[in-house]
Amino acid sequence: MGLMIPRSRQLGLRPQLSDEVAARIRERIMYGQVRPGQFLRLERLAAEFGISVTPVREALQSLRSEGFVELEPRRGFVVAELSRQDINDLFWVQAVISQELASRACRQLTPSLLAELEEIHALMVGAVAAGDFDLVEDHNDRFHHVVHATSASRKLAWVLGAVTRYFPSGFYARIPGWAEASVRGHTEIIHAFREGDPQEAATATRTHVLQAGDLLLAHLERQGLWN
Repeated sequence: MGLMIPRSRQLGLRPQLSDEVAARIRERIMYGQVRPGQFLRLERLAAEFGISVTPVREALQSLRSEGFVELEPRRGFVVAELSRQDINDLFWVQAVISQELASRACRQLTPSLLAELEEIHALMVGAVAAGDFDLVEDHNDRFHHVVHATSASRKLAWVLGAVTRYFPSGFYARIPGWAEASVRGHTEIIHAFREGDPQEAATATRTHVLQAGDLLLAHLERQGLWN
């Protein structure tokens, strides 16, 4: 299957071009549009993205360092295997870091920040009711961004960002049941924040993240990723 992208998303000439190319290819790997063992040809990708070969090569080198692709001598870049255990491991790391950030945020949360989280949550609930799942994901991202910023743990939040980048923007919105589960998870987290209970905030956050991982695994299995 070709890696064609909508005209509205054609790539422009920007300093971060290779990062954007990497993000597009990462999306296609996670969506199952390119499969483990499939070769990614530099010239073909460059032509499809409408750019030169250099940023494509840089993007594939970056994806190689992340474990998405491998380089076979004299043959080129090939999509790496992504196992169920890989997914479980990524969400386990995400859950461990996220619960610590939530615990720290709970200790520093002010009434104004709690009100901001409640407002974001209300908007998210409304987006779910309206069936606007891309907007649900936007509100979800905002919610967690506020929590992470409140934790005052920039390096730990950066590490978490390195883990979550495996899952492209807009990815979760396509998973059946994710939006409703996310609302339930945020409800529990907000309750813990209202109570001023860091341990409860950590537990609610860990459960929230691991449930998202379970939903993702079920979704990828339905997509036939491991068939």
